[in-house]
Amino acid sequence: MPDGTSPSNFLIGGHADDAMGPVSLDVFPARKDERLDKIDQAVQMALGEITGRTTLVQRLRADRRTRRVIARETALQGMDDAALRRHLDAIRTDLVRGGLTGAPLCETVAIVRDVARRTLGLRPHDVQIRAALILLDGALAEMATGEGKSLVAAIAAATAGLARISTHVVTVNDYLAERDVEEMQSFFEWLGLRVGCIRHEDDPASRREIYGRDVVYASNKEISFDYLRDTLRMPGEQGKLRFKLRRLTKGEARPVIRGLQFAIVDEADSVLVDDARTPLILSRETDVAAEAEWAATAYGLADKMYEGLHYEQKPERRQIELTDFGKDRLEDYAAALEPLWHNRVQREQAVCQALSARLFFHHGDQYVLQEGKVVIVDEYTGRLMPERSWNDGLHQLVEMKEGVEITPRKLSIARTTYQRFFRRYLRLAGMSGTARELRAEISAVYRMPTLPLATRLPVARRNLGTRVFASERQKWSAVIDRVIELRDAGRPVLIGTRTVAASQALHAALEAAEIPHVVLNALNDHEEGALVAEAGQPGQVTVATNMAGRGVHIGVSENVVAAGGLHVILTERHDSARIDRQLIGRTARQGQPGSYEAMLALDDFLLQNVRAPLLRMFAGSNGPLGRTAARLLFRNGQRRAERANARARRALFTHDQRLQGWLAFAGVEE
Repeated sequence: MPDGTSPSNFLIGGHADDAMGPVSLDVFPARKDERLDKIDQAVQMALGEITGRTTLVQRLRADRRTRRVIARETALQGMDDAALRRHLDAIRTDLVRGGLTGAPLCETVAIVRDVARRTLGLRPHDVQIRAALILLDGALAEMATGEGKSLVAAIAAATAGLARISTHVVTVNDYLAERDVEEMQSFFEWLGLRVGCIRHEDDPASRREIYGRDVVYASNKEISFDYLRDTLRMPGEQGKLRFKLRRLTKGEARPVIRGLQFAIVDEADSVLVDDARTPLILSRETDVAAEAEWAATAYGLADKMYEGLHYEQKPERRQIELTDFGKDRLEDYAAALEPLWHNRVQREQAVCQALSARLFFHHGDQYVLQEGKVVIVDEYTGRLMPERSWNDGLHQLVEMKEGVEITPRKLSIARTTYQRFFRRYLRLAGMSGTARELRAEISAVYRMPTLPLATRLPVARRNLGTRVFASERQKWSAVIDRVIELRDAGRPVLIGTRTVAASQALHAALEAAEIPHVVLNALNDHEEGALVAEAGQPGQVTVATNMAGRGVHIGVSENVVAAGGLHVILTERHDSARIDRQLIGRTARQGQPGSYEAMLALDDFLLQNVRAPLLRMFAGSNGPLGRTAARLLFRNGQRRAERANARARRALFTHDQRLQGWLAFAGVEE
């Protein structure tokens, strides 16, 4: 990383000239973020609930513009390439002058639609055009899975690029960003637009050149940390003039990102909400020997603490609370230690972190071991995050627990949050198949209403219900029987698990039953493309964590369609029902047949804090009563988790607003 900095955790444009051309005085086009106190936040959330539901004006505008675009289809199809290019050149002048509005916008979208047909062999259907126009209007388009969001984003990004608006298409991971750029390359090239993809291995010079292109695809992690690094090079709003003069007189390097003009966020609920629970931090490293000594001492003190006597667990928040007796006993233990441990707040936090590492963080769940290192697994995407680390010494304590080499702690030198970062875009839009529960929060925090769209074709997906078993062992046995039945019928099966550990347990059970299968999880994410390509073949069995839940299209053959389509089995519920729906959305896309079912166990991690003995008693029984009890039981667990996550986001947002106020008082932007 440049300047010796690195992204430590989640737990870490706008100018039309060429990025390598003459120096521009337009340093960093972006929206100046507003700070909200608690009353402001409450008002914004209330308004968000209203605007999230009543977006009549934008709905009517999108409908009117869609009709105008559709009306131009026949005339544009009659033009050859040369004539269409001349027509685009003529209309582009009006588009640049007037912006993303009026007749020039509709005509440009109509042209872009026909270019997609010519270059990609895809004719964007009417729902996709309406969705693209919603994005260009600065809203969130809620589209069902399988409705072609990648093409929608390309249409909107190309239209904005033709208007000379620097556009970022934000994806949830590097794989999807690279895939979409590769698939859409010919489309953008026909329009005369330069498109690029930010990859993790790109150096600052390469990134600066890529950000100078018209349309840039990047994961939320890459683009947000590039922004943070730029804040280290740039002063705040109050110093813009000084920075311009320094660049002109001293030839200082321009920021890597050329501004925050327009962002289209794919899987917006994941990026803007799920990932918004923790700050993004650039850091420097501490002394390794000192960290190892600190972690060993913290663990030694934790060994002397007993649950119920010295501390209590709060599993919902993954927190430990010391009792008064525990605090007193800890003070006695610390008296003979180094002065560092004489500070009450620091020693109590260290011991609570050590207990948390032991009780709440488990190999194969929150992390895996890879090449002798603790590597975090993102709980929402199922992917490895090798550059992410837990803060406040937690990462070092997990390393101590696993007996691997202790790494340096990361100390913050710059920080922001997704809430603040994406609020700085002059125009923000998003897409998601699962945003309806979050529309008030998204509207309040990001000033972005949510507009749902109907599917192009009726959904033929069948819900085969939920079965609940007393134990995980019984569940895996039933899953094996079901897989054999489906394979014999010639249908592919996608089996979803919540954690890497669960996917490995199922892998062992399938191997024991001699059932051919493949496993897609964080340990082999480099094989994702190949595994997904085969997942829809007749009789194919694929075990996957929620890596397969977002942005993944599983194609099926005619034989599979005739047999009933892809079948999805959910073997665990996630913290959010939205993630379950994402996995279900892998089947029965674009009107094709498909089915899904849930096969769950009463010893599921999600239920460990749900005290509902009556529901548990009935949940394992057969019949309508058992199914209803099981559904209520797991929904109870999900709601508890969702509420805890929402509290964490609100707490971070409030803390960030307070911190921003302190920094502003000190004359610092970030």
